[in-house]
Amino acid sequence: MHASLVTQVLQGEGRASPEIRRGAFNNEGLAEPIGRFVEKVAHDARMVTDADIGTLRKAGLSEDQIYEIVVCAAIGQATRQYQNALAALSAATGRT
Repeated sequence: MHASLVTQVLQGEGRASPEIRRGAFNNEGLAEPIGRFVEKVAHDARMVTDADIGTLRKAGLSEDQIYEIVVCAAIGQATRQYQNALAALSAATGRT
């Protein structure tokens, strides 16, 4: 199910370009102000403000594009955390 979700958010129909969605998911390779925003969503989401959204709007992004970027950033970060947890569990137990 997870793989299907990732495929859908990265390759499915959307308003944000596939490159921006992939960059948000991976939290890399994004120009400002999107890069700074994705970093905030991934590592300190509770600190995202209306001003952050306003900055993206001023940069020309639509509400739909901003929403898709948030979803991709959040799912990407959750995926990295999940993979890190599995790796730690495997290292601790010696099982893959």
